[in-house]
Amino acid sequence: MPPVVVAGELLVDIVEAPDGQRTEHVGGSPANVALGLARLGHDTHFATLVGTDERGHRCEAHVGAGGVRLLPGSTSATHPTSTAVATLDASGAATYEFDLHWDLPRVALPDGTGHVHTGSIATTLEPGAAEVTDALVRGRANGTVSYDPNVRPTIMGAPDEVRPRVEELVALSDVVKCSEDDLAWLYPGRSATDVMDAWAALGAGLVVVTLGGAGVTWRAPDGTVTSEPARVLDVVDTVGAGDSFMAGLVSGLLDDGLLGGPDARTALHAAPTEAVAPAVDRALRTSGVTVRRAGAYAPTREEIA
Repeated sequence: MPPVVVAGELLVDIVEAPDGQRTEHVGGSPANVALGLARLGHDTHFATLVGTDERGHRCEAHVGAGGVRLLPGSTSATHPTSTAVATLDASGAATYEFDLHWDLPRVALPDGTGHVHTGSIATTLEPGAAEVTDALVRGRANGTVSYDPNVRPTIMGAPDEVRPRVEELVALSDVVKCSEDDLAWLYPGRSATDVMDAWAALGAGLVVVTLGGAGVTWRAPDGTVTSEPARVLDVVDTVGAGDSFMAGLVSGLLDDGLLGGPDARTALHAAPTEAVAPAVDRALRTSGVTVRRAGAYAPTREEIA
């Protein structure tokens, strides 16, 4: 398989309970996708930025244990590792405070890179967002691209400010996955089908919208819109479910020759519904395993068989 590159944030989530107790765990949507792809057997490289502090070492160890390889320049002594602090009140409601650093250097794509994925904060936070875009443009020359907006309203700004950036990246992508909540925030009052058609017109071959417990709807390259129920039993929590879905989707499309190079792009953009359905099924099964475990668990191929 050709190398896969994921570009995006790797940070530490800190949860502060009403009694003052703090718990920390490694997070970041793109980091979860990178782990998901590596655990599914793909040669996965990660362009990110963490400090050389204790939290940064913990982040490196976390993704490395899953088989993800950090690309050169992903560690820096200039800034501490990014954090997201969630302070819970007595009712369980959270307020957030972010300390984010995204001075991403130029992404060194490995020779033969077949696919590049990005999403979330990394695509809108400067100065690193410009380097993410550059990596996508270079990756498209000999490979394919996927994108998950995974919007964070408290960080990214107002929808009218974020929407042009999202559409810029959709136009660079072969596959786009988003949640129904993302669409409701970006395009209030518009149906999923309407937005999927608009994104396809921008250039995306396959557009997928996750619907939480209701499953998924997607627009195949031939314009057919199809829906499938979720593959969910005994939900523990939904942390990382969307990222697990994204990893499963990309994994299935890579295996089926619909991502991974120029010929794969041609095949994807000519693919009927039945050609992409197996990858959507893998994505549903992958996220279905994740929600049965606490936290952003990344399943292996054996677990989704």
